Amino acid sequence: MTQITILDGGMGRELERVGAPFRQPEWSALALIDAPETVAQVHAAYVQAGAGVITTNSYALVPFHIGEARFQAEGERLADLAGRMARQAAAGNPDVRVAGSLPPVFGSYQPELFQADVAQEYLAVLVKGLTPHVDLWLAETQSSLEEAEAAAIATRATGKPLWISFTLRDDDGAEALPRPELRSGQTVTEAAHLAVKLGAEAMLFNCSRPEVMGAALEAARAAEPRLRLGVYANAFSDSQDDDGAANEVVSTIRADLDPPHYCGWAEGWAAKGATIIGGCCGIGTEHIHHLAGHLGHSDKS
Repeated sequence: MTQITILDGGMGRELERVGAPFRQPEWSALALIDAPETVAQVHAAYVQAGAGVITTNSYALVPFHIGEARFQAEGERLADLAGRMARQAAAGNPDVRVAGSLPPVFGSYQPELFQADVAQEYLAVLVKGLTPHVDLWLAETQSSLEEAEAAAIATRATGKPLWISFTLRDDDGAEALPRPELRSGQTVTEAAHLAVKLGAEAMLFNCSRPEVMGAALEAARAAEPRLRLGVYANAFSDSQDDDGAANEVVSTIRADLDPPHYCGWAEGWAAKGATIIGGCCGIGTEHIHHLAGHLGHSDKS
């Protein structure tokens, strides 16, 4: 039986739950700035829950969230701190790896804002700060092929494995699409071919509703049968395509995605070939504990 690598879940709401400072626009970066011990606490909780990969709290370390001036002055130091907090939680447990989170640097779900040259400038700061602490790179919530390619370029010289995770169209019409699409309108098939071309170790789908993940897995597997696949869905009540600019508000969470129900979705993703499974926004430690107990995880797969 194929073993499943269990990722951690979302960071922001878990930080809020342990009493960390939490507001927009800083989002999860605020805890790193004002109370980094809470970041280490959440990482440790995910390890205890059974996560085999924990992700650095660097997603919001971009000018979009912390402002251009703070990013230029403190971005590398904060990325280094994010890496150290995750490595601290993984220390002494050889079965736990640390993934360096690389976000879409111009804001989530907004591929139209992408600028290649500026992206490299921003990503270089994160990569430099995180490199000493991470085992692999996780380019998260990539809305377009161009965002993913930028992450691959930024990390290539580090020699560390790259996982690319795309966010999908998940509005009301998405399930009726003839082919699953990224939020840019580019297809999952194109994304799978690009992931292989870039030498990515795995391609995942994240920060989209569970309902659209199965079709994306099927399309990716049909396009690139050897490509390792993964999923970590969000628990948002509404599609982020319908909410305007990303992260302007704190989105509400669905009541029907408790740990057993989310695990039911995960079992379906595993049946469609996903071997890396975790959670995104609104999926917490209880969900990961349930996934680890039902699906298990492998340490170096």
